[in-house]
Parts: sequence; structure tokens; C-alpha cells
Amino acid sequence: MPQTSDAAGAARRNRKMRQGVVVSNKMTKSIVVRVSRTVRHPIYQKVIQRSKKYMAHCEDPSVKEGDVVWIMECRPLSRNKRWRMVEVVKRAEEQVQLKESALNPV
Repeated sequence: MPQTSDAAGAARRNRKMRQGVVVSNKMTKSIVVRVSRTVRHPIYQKVIQRSKKYMAHCEDPSVKEGDVVWIMECRPLSRNKRWRMVEVVKRAEEQVQLKESALNPV
């Protein structure tokens, strides 16, 4: 790995990182991550949740919807992708599909 200057290393350390939930993984090597934050309403002073969706680059094909992941800001990779997935924090729970016969016994 080549040596980098201190300025380049400092810039890399200052990249934004966000934690969010994967809401879509239907694209090849791309995921959509919803990042939520809490803010106080300016008039009513009630705490409310705001969210934003980011497209992120993801080489790992095992990432599924519902996984909690860390994403990091990076150079533009495509028209909408400016983030890349760093790591999976928590895997989604497997949802059990119940058959109609199990719901309505005769």
C-alpha cells in the first residue's frame, strides 16, 4: 500500500458515517439504506423522527432487507451512489411464512 500524505489521511478520517436499515437489495452490488434521526419540532417542541434514504455500494451478496449496516461517504460511484457499506451491525430476523392451512384449521 503506498504511503499517503497527512492531509489525505486526515481527509479520509473525516468522512461521514451513518447507521441505518437496509430497505432494498434488489440491485446488483447496490443497496438502499434508510437512516433515521430524531429532531425537536421548532414550534410544538415534540421529538419527531425524520429519515432519509441513501444508495450505497455493497459487494456482499448476503446483505438482506432489515439488516442494520454502517455506511461511509465516498467518491461518486454512479449518478445516485455516494456511499459504500462498511459493515453489517445486525442481521435481520428470518420471518416465518405461515401457510393458510395453519391459520385456518378445518
